[in-house]
Amino acid sequence: MVIFDRRSQVVAALLLAGLLSLFSLVPLSTHASEANAVRTEVSDLLGRKVKVHLPVRRVILGEGRQLYLVAALDTHNPFERIVGWRKDLIQSDPDTYNAYLRLFPEIAKVPTFGGFEDGTFDIEQAIAQQPDVIILNIEAQHATEDARYIEKLDALGIPVVYVDFRNNPMQNTEPTMRLFGQLFGKEQRAQAFIDFRNQQIHRVTDVIERSHPPRPDVFIERIGGYTDDCCLSFGNENFGRFVDMAGGNNIARSIIPSTFGQLNPEQVIVANPAHVVVTSANWEAFAPGGHWVGVGPGADMTQARKKLAWYTQRPAYAGIKAQEHQAFHAIWHQFYNSPYQFAAIQQLAKWFHPELFADLDPDASLRELHERFLPVPYESGYFVSLRKPEVKP
Repeated sequence: MVIFDRRSQVVAALLLAGLLSLFSLVPLSTHASEANAVRTEVSDLLGRKVKVHLPVRRVILGEGRQLYLVAALDTHNPFERIVGWRKDLIQSDPDTYNAYLRLFPEIAKVPTFGGFEDGTFDIEQAIAQQPDVIILNIEAQHATEDARYIEKLDALGIPVVYVDFRNNPMQNTEPTMRLFGQLFGKEQRAQAFIDFRNQQIHRVTDVIERSHPPRPDVFIERIGGYTDDCCLSFGNENFGRFVDMAGGNNIARSIIPSTFGQLNPEQVIVANPAHVVVTSANWEAFAPGGHWVGVGPGADMTQARKKLAWYTQRPAYAGIKAQEHQAFHAIWHQFYNSPYQFAAIQQLAKWFHPELFADLDPDASLRELHERFLPVPYESGYFVSLRKPEVKP
């Protein structure tokens, strides 16, 4: 996950430095599956034209949570192409990782590289990987450009493409999905997923556009429990944009100029939101015993509700409208960095407009996603609320 952009850039620099030292030991002709084949030009999410051998057979994921999409394409075996990945999924979403580990125990042998700890590959394991492509998130751009890593990697026959689910997801998720489909030779499968995702989003946005309901003021507390800071949030993108699409008014949209930022407690109190939504997850690896709400696949809802209750006592929420009806909610943080955002939009809409969306079932939508596209069985637990369903806004 990204809290500070500069930290992310440093991680990217360390990662690619490790890659360069690694591949300097491998003969140039061995880096691609077919060194003498004609490459196909693709466009990445920065508009760069990159030549890649298609379909790719050996892939390094610059973020482990890219598995959320890879699994929808290579459903029979999501790890058949992955020859290295960042271990953020293992740490940030251990419940999903363990669900895949149970079905595909071979993933324990896939070489990993660090995030905030070291940012490098295990050189002895990675030296023979010879990837056809490295897929990085766009926040790595500045570090890679400053160090001219792209040119150096290209000279070794290792193309790099950039994708994005996080910074501008409502603009970039669909083209990211198309790019993955092109790289993997799974264009039709990617298009089917895109169509499903769009249909699920329109189940909310079409109703909001048609009904024009009053928009309650909403505060999104980002990464609740990951740190003790208050009050991290989103501007007019990512979860901030999801709030708007779900018929709410994100109180931080006019305060935070970019995707991520922070309000002070006084700003939250003055804005007086009717709903507080905490994005959280199982972050035992980062904050053992912390105030995070462990929502996610298979979460214990009784425990999650108990931990969510702690947020009602935050000074930033003293006396706000959300206190009156206990309109405090927690939602799986990883919706912010995956193609599954439609479920977050649906659940937000049910919280903000329960009568308007009485027949909408985000759990059923996620179940359908798993049944149609993913190899792991669906386990509920992605949302929890203190508010009783019968209480009207």
